[in-house]
Amino acid sequence: MIKELKRVTKETDIEIKADLQGSGVSKIDTGIGFFDHMLEAFSKHSFIDLEITCRGDLHVDFHHSVEDIGIVLGQILKDLLYPLQNVERFSNSVVVMDEAAVECDMDLSNRAYLVYEIEADGKIGAFDVELCEEFFRAVVVNAGISMHLIKKRGKNKHHIIEAAFKAFALSLRRALVKNDRAGTPSTKGVL
Repeated sequence: MIKELKRVTKETDIEIKADLQGSGVSKIDTGIGFFDHMLEAFSKHSFIDLEITCRGDLHVDFHHSVEDIGIVLGQILKDLLYPLQNVERFSNSVVVMDEAAVECDMDLSNRAYLVYEIEADGKIGAFDVELCEEFFRAVVVNAGISMHLIKKRGKNKHHIIEAAFKAFALSLRRALVKNDRAGTPSTKGVL
């Protein structure tokens, strides 16, 4: 199923199109090179086809664009995920990039919660590393995902952040693995 969503504010103009049953093809243009690279990695490793365009107030900084893309992506995911049926629901992954390793534990619970324990600050090029937490929080809050994203080790900021995006992608892909025996994967009977 393909879902499209557009969001326009005084700070950003965003269009996102996503297909959960894709093959990881992406077309990303946010005006933020490193962030585009991370979103492309997310698409590739989640197998979600993703088209994102964003025109934001980059002359101010990248914050509004990064957070608002997270909001819209989260809203799309929520629409595509729930009601959750015949999938694994829970997942875990660790992605290694050279000296860095980042773990992502996930529950597609339709209840938002984020534990973000990635100690990395400063910039990667012009990109403020602190914006990654804003992005992930916006996604999980709007998608209804409970997620723990934890740096196990690492020094290189690029490796750490890329491992985080890839771990998120892989965990989401694994949580969505079909399991016809699961039905509604909850003792409550609804998610």
